[in-house]
Amino acid sequence: MDGSFSIEAKGVAMSACGLVGLTGAFSGLRRMFSRREETPKIELLDSGYVSLVEGWGSDERVIEAARMSVDKGFLGWGTKDKPGDERLLSHLYRHRHATPFEMAGLIVEVKLPIFVVREWMRHRTQSYAEMSARYVPLPNENYMPTIERLIEGANTPTKNKQAQGNGKFLTEDEAEDWLYSLESVYRHAQEVYDDGIAIGIPKELARLPMPVARYTRMRASANLRNWLGFLTLRQASDAQEEIRVYADAVATLIAQRFGRTWDLYSEGRKGV
Repeated sequence: MDGSFSIEAKGVAMSACGLVGLTGAFSGLRRMFSRREETPKIELLDSGYVSLVEGWGSDERVIEAARMSVDKGFLGWGTKDKPGDERLLSHLYRHRHATPFEMAGLIVEVKLPIFVVREWMRHRTQSYAEMSARYVPLPNENYMPTIERLIEGANTPTKNKQAQGNGKFLTEDEAEDWLYSLESVYRHAQEVYDDGIAIGIPKELARLPMPVARYTRMRASANLRNWLGFLTLRQASDAQEEIRVYADAVATLIAQRFGRTWDLYSEGRKGV
């Protein structure tokens, strides 16, 4: 009787150990598949940033998607003397067979001024989730352009009408005075917002005085095809500088993850 009980007890103990081990294994897998990709923030403007939340797919997955129709997969990259699947990747890109490039992509988190968000969200093929001042106060951070940015924009001849001044030469003193006035506007807008919250104005209305220069945060998700479309417009020389720096940061993340596709994109953009 005692021996039988001992054997059963050992069996339960062994089962319990096995269950603990299995639970630990599943927990490890859960952490592996759910963890956020840790990448440094790329700091931009005076208080902004772009950071990678996660990416999916790869240059290899683009090849696999293209070969689904012929029941083949990725066969391997080649060498200079004996090219491999880089030839197919090049063919897909150059001849605009774009669907396979939708099998990869990125999610990024961005801190940026509201007026830059408005330009960014013109790209309706992306998915967005933005911090809302209807629910939480936006931090009291507003974009302040540098004097150099103002003077260069006002005094540099350009065919881009919206990026130039009125033809009058802007001096450094005038730029400084304007920035001082701008800072005063920001300060007053925050005071009106704070007063509204203090007397019980609903947050969804108290936010009305916030300027379009106020920093907000959002996440943007898109497949590789549509990220490249975003970069084509927002890295262009006639794009506003404040969104162009964000596009350049996204480009850095794309180049790191999809190096071969990025090389094809860069080659196609030469001279543009």
